[in-house]
Amino acid sequence: MSAECREPGPGGHSGASGSGACLPRSTSAPWRLPRWRARAAAAVLCYVNLLNYMNWFIVAGMLLDIQNFFQIQDSNAGLLQTVFICCLLLSAPVFGYLGDRHSRKATLSIGILLWSGAGLASSFISPQYSWLFFLSRGVVGIGSASYSTIAPTVLGDLFVRDQRTRVLAIFYIFIPVGSGLGYVLGSAVLQLTGNWRWGFRVMPCLEAVALILLIALVPDPPRGAAEKQEEAVETPRSSWCEDVRYLGRNWSFVWSTLGVTAIAFVTGALGFWAPKFLFEARVVHGLQPPCLQDPCNSQDSLIFGILTVVTGIIGVVLGAEASRRYKKVNPRAEPLICACSLLTAAPCLYLALVLAPVTLLASYVFLALGELLLSCNWAVVADILLSVVLPRCRGTAEALQITVGHVLGDAGSPYVTGLISGILRAGRPDSYLQSFLSLQQSFLCCTFVIALGGGCFLLTALRLEGDQALARQPGTGTPDSKDAESRALLSGTRVAAEDP
Repeated sequence: MSAECREPGPGGHSGASGSGACLPRSTSAPWRLPRWRARAAAAVLCYVNLLNYMNWFIVAGMLLDIQNFFQIQDSNAGLLQTVFICCLLLSAPVFGYLGDRHSRKATLSIGILLWSGAGLASSFISPQYSWLFFLSRGVVGIGSASYSTIAPTVLGDLFVRDQRTRVLAIFYIFIPVGSGLGYVLGSAVLQLTGNWRWGFRVMPCLEAVALILLIALVPDPPRGAAEKQEEAVETPRSSWCEDVRYLGRNWSFVWSTLGVTAIAFVTGALGFWAPKFLFEARVVHGLQPPCLQDPCNSQDSLIFGILTVVTGIIGVVLGAEASRRYKKVNPRAEPLICACSLLTAAPCLYLALVLAPVTLLASYVFLALGELLLSCNWAVVADILLSVVLPRCRGTAEALQITVGHVLGDAGSPYVTGLISGILRAGRPDSYLQSFLSLQQSFLCCTFVIALGGGCFLLTALRLEGDQALARQPGTGTPDSKDAESRALLSGTRVAAEDP
């Protein structure tokens, strides 16, 4: 540890009890925030997260009507979500860099303005300019990237240990809840007004309230404030490339990111196509006439939305609570819970798909179980990241995880699913039954992907404890495996920095 001579006090005496000796440099006093303010900030961030994920899936809740309005085929409809996700993932590293080095509050505010304005503008696009609708979804994705990247790091700096686990559980409840309410809002507004455009005109009103609350109630805590590892002003900041190299050697981060990618692949495909799949299943069973003109019956979007909300709440709470309790007896609890939930979700989703032509009730039951098991992971994977990554790199880590997860996950899965369905349908007779079977068979790859995700979390469990210990060590930069002197300094100060 470097030494520093303190400045003489007002009476001319040295700050070191008059000895004039050089003492080790001490960090500034821990950053404090009243408990009510931290809770209020968490509540606001949860509310904005709700709106964020409503924007992700509001299109899926009105997909049939949007397809009819812009004359978009299944093979191209998945591009709506792909454009959204691609723009999100391309901008996520930029927001991660800004979030680690500049005002996170200002960056979050800019993101809300972006996605709100783009969503409102998309409701005024005429049918001959369908490409503008695709473009508007991309801008919404850019705004969403700022929030998905930065908001969890703010919560990580407001809370620690069990408190952080509980708060993250509540925060990530709003992923499935917001997704489900996106379907519900889209279908409900469509039924009330007969026009899908009003779904995009209601959201900006809610987002204006969110922006005001964010500015008024959410602070911008120092990085690592909860762990009492405030940054020293004199210490040079590590570069973005150094942060990325550190994360690439952090195997718990790498394997958990691949597990998150598998989850994103499946939830992206299901979230976009499941309402239409359920609608066509009811047509095949003779419970619903085909939709030949809009407005289409949006009952399936409403049902799927409610199902997503309910299973999401139960799943996130169940996963977070199981993690909190199991950690008391097994320090590798988090990745093991993720692995078990995914390996169990795979057969549930498979049964939901293959039973749909036979019995809708059984299909809904297994679909609900699969969604519940997938939702068990949202808060747990966030806690894994925050526990194995140094505080000053968390924004970059969130951005990289989002980027990889979306590049290999839900950026392509809606499009790939629709493309496979279109290819299968092209070689078959033109009927609703064949359309349904083509979409059903294109979904089957999701079951194998989710099983691979479970394997990635098993590998995460093997490296978790070592990476957590390294992340708890006090340091001013990212650890370098080739820098023996740096490691020695870290080890020498570890005891003094750990929380009692």
